[in-house]
Amino acid sequence: QVQLVESGGGSVQGGGSLRLSCAASGYLSSTYCLGWFRQAPGKEREGVALRKSDGSTYYADSVKGRFTISQDKAKNTLYLQMNNLRPEDAAMYYCAASRMAYVCYSGSSSGNFPYWGQGTQVTVSS
Repeated sequence: QVQLVESGGGSVQGGGSLRLSCAASGYLSSTYCLGWFRQAPGKEREGVALRKSDGSTYYADSVKGRFTISQDKAKNTLYLQMNNLRPEDAAMYYCAASRMAYVCYSGSSSGNFPYWGQGTQVTVSS
């Protein structure tokens, strides 16, 4: 089993920044995919950023150049640095994990990820 716990959400004005954290525990395997998804009310869950065990990263077009996914392996923690936030970025953000590295690609579906955190809310005011 893999347990994921997110933190770092909050309220920010447009143009502001937030950093989300996801603490992971349990067995992941040597190759894996970690990522961030988000879901706004009335919308489907969408992929934001993914990071493969080899360091490759993938971003949704809507966040490229503004968001950065990173990992501190020593702390077993995944991060999402979000800069220049926009009202449309407001959503519940979820950390996700898969033991299958091949699910790490641009546009990968949430259905490819069996492990999820409880989510952290991000609110952006205009």
